[in-house]
Amino acid sequence: MCQSLVNKYNVAGPRYTSYPTVPYWDINTFSLQQWKMSLKKSFQATNSTEGLSLYLHLPFCESLCTFCGCHKRITKRHEVESPYIKALLKEWSLYRELLDGKPKIKELHLGGGTPTFFSSQNLEFLISELLKVSDLADSYEFSFEGHPNNTTESHLRALYNLGFRRVSFGVQDYNLKVQKAIHRVQPFENVKRVTELARQIGYTSVGHDIIFGLPFQTEADVMETITKTETLMPDRIAFYSYAHVPWIKGNGQRGFKDEDLPSGTSKRQQYETGKFLLEQVGYQEIGMDHFALKRDSLYNAMKTQTLHRNFMGYTASKTQAMIGLGVSSISDSWYGFAQNVKSIEEYYHLVDNSIIPVYRGHILNAEDLIIRKHILNLMCHFKTSWLDAEMLFKELPDVLVKLKEFEQDDLIEFEEKQMTVTEKGKPFIRNICMAFDLLLQRKKPDTQLFSMTI
Repeated sequence: MCQSLVNKYNVAGPRYTSYPTVPYWDINTFSLQQWKMSLKKSFQATNSTEGLSLYLHLPFCESLCTFCGCHKRITKRHEVESPYIKALLKEWSLYRELLDGKPKIKELHLGGGTPTFFSSQNLEFLISELLKVSDLADSYEFSFEGHPNNTTESHLRALYNLGFRRVSFGVQDYNLKVQKAIHRVQPFENVKRVTELARQIGYTSVGHDIIFGLPFQTEADVMETITKTETLMPDRIAFYSYAHVPWIKGNGQRGFKDEDLPSGTSKRQQYETGKFLLEQVGYQEIGMDHFALKRDSLYNAMKTQTLHRNFMGYTASKTQAMIGLGVSSISDSWYGFAQNVKSIEEYYHLVDNSIIPVYRGHILNAEDLIIRKHILNLMCHFKTSWLDAEMLFKELPDVLVKLKEFEQDDLIEFEEKQMTVTEKGKPFIRNICMAFDLLLQRKKPDTQLFSMTI
């Protein structure tokens, strides 16, 4: 990759799991009532056809991984499981009372935290209770995140019997020095065990998460990790950049110094090397930082132009409505976003008092909805257009002027009223999306809010 382009475009920028991005939500005019209305509108329009997605945030971890930016609670006390499950089920009942009709679940995902912190019996009870009061959409997809060190055969079998067919395991890196720096020591043998066990049980999509740009990580470390990963051939791989945001309260990214991190140039080379090794054995690049074998549903979604991106990342199942349950979870009605409170104690208090535990959000205006479509098109398909009148917005001419610089650098190509990201431009997709991000341009922050783009 051209060093001058890395130097030019390696700036702080969003990862665009949503638009508007969370720091630019209009929280001052947002209300819980507005959120409820937007969700009811979306549910009435789509539940009978596509259904909805359900995300469950399970925040508990037995130890702190210092690379993690997710919301979690560190504890070894497993008696916390039952009260939290009770609260999740109560929150789901509050949403069911709000919605007009029986929810049809298209996609269900368990994230965290560490979902496999919970016993298989408790997870089985949680999912069974959710499904008792819900219908299933055609071709539904259930998935969960498993920790290789504590995912058991009991976990895998219990969830498989409930309809789960996809599981992802956090690998990060196999070098022991890197693992110790990020406080995530797990030998290759543990990953091999759960990967092979999941396949024996019948899971059709097993994924591995690998991170580049970690403290003390070298290009050789990435090569070793990818080479070991290829011996297991997971169906899909999330190979993504470590997002260094230690200024965000409570994320735990303080176990190492900034100078312990690879430079922007070294970090990008780690990705290019990993990408080359993955493509050599048949992995196809999907969107940003994702790879899949041709047998995986994520690859099929890319080929059929049905790939979707939301707060759960890239998904093969698109639904207009996504409800997030649990502390810090974010819900999306397409017309609005809503985030739950981050304190477990406050979450319990609100749910116990029959209040949907939302504390902030954003209702999208007409401009937001158009920009959201453009950014989704770029993040999922590396192209967008304004051939249709519904894709036009007042400041489009100004955006096109900003995009000219990307065209001069051969990162995008224009045709009449449409643009496509070139192969050379794909590593800079976040920067290209930033040209469409009107809120980012109007409200330039005084401090850094996002990780670096390269």
